[in-house]
Amino acid sequence: MKVLFVGGSGVISSACSRLALERGIELWHLNRGHSSVLRPVPGVRHLQGDIRNEPSVREALKGHRFDAVVDWVAYVPAHVEADIRLFAAITDQYVFISSASAYQTPPDRLPVTEDTPLDNPVWQYSRDKIECERVLEKAFASSGFPYTVVRPSHTYDPSLIPVEGGYTVISRMLRGKPVVVHGDGTSIWTLTHHRDFAKGLVGLLGKREAIGQSYHITSDEWLTWNQILMALGKAFGKEPDLVTIPSRIIARYHTAIGDSLLGDKTASMIFDNSRIKALVPEFRCEIPFSQGAREIAEWHQSHPECCVIDPELDALFDRIIEDYG
Repeated sequence: MKVLFVGGSGVISSACSRLALERGIELWHLNRGHSSVLRPVPGVRHLQGDIRNEPSVREALKGHRFDAVVDWVAYVPAHVEADIRLFAAITDQYVFISSASAYQTPPDRLPVTEDTPLDNPVWQYSRDKIECERVLEKAFASSGFPYTVVRPSHTYDPSLIPVEGGYTVISRMLRGKPVVVHGDGTSIWTLTHHRDFAKGLVGLLGKREAIGQSYHITSDEWLTWNQILMALGKAFGKEPDLVTIPSRIIARYHTAIGDSLLGDKTASMIFDNSRIKALVPEFRCEIPFSQGAREIAEWHQSHPECCVIDPELDALFDRIIEDYG
């Protein structure tokens, strides 16, 4: 297969790029010419163009046709509308990377399936992804545009600390300072290692059965937020002192974190992965977060330049704990 990734060196897409190459796919990346320092992907062929500048992309795409195109950086309906114009005539499958946060929040029932309604009243990011999906549904109905929707949940790699605050939270652990956990820390969450996710995404490429369909690709391991933070503490060698704060209280102090919590992470989320497993039998999540947390710790210990503390956020956590306590 010949496949184009719009983007391709991000947290999720870099693992998908490596697996695609391992499987013999002729993989191209479309980007503005910037190489990834943190996540290089040797073996990829490159097209230079700015996806937000249609003329530059049309010029880059001249003479090319792809079995599949995956856009990793489409966030609002206008991005998808441009993709339809750019790729309708030159691909047999267009994969839109949506988000599992688009599902009903909080869900009426668990586990969440692909038939769970799309409805997020809190987070604009999620509502925009929902509208992108609506654009694709209309294009499929009117012209047969061959789309597939993929909805990742919380997917991480060794460079990404999957908690609000990132390395600032780890630094607080290491310094013996209390760590904020939203709610009472017992809501259930799903974290997926990017190498596991890649098996599902790459397995969908070229599948005619996936046209007009949606799939979430997530781990079957369920953890509470307390367990997630304790696993990170163990990996970094320091048991955290967890302080529980209601999500709505945290949201009063920090709008962006509040939207992410109330619109995505506060409610328990468990996913039924039957649909992706039926079409891609090789999809199995084999990396537990205990291993992923060790990879995160090892990566950060070998990249001290990336161990950056946000002093304003650190002070904000102190204030939240002091005020609420």
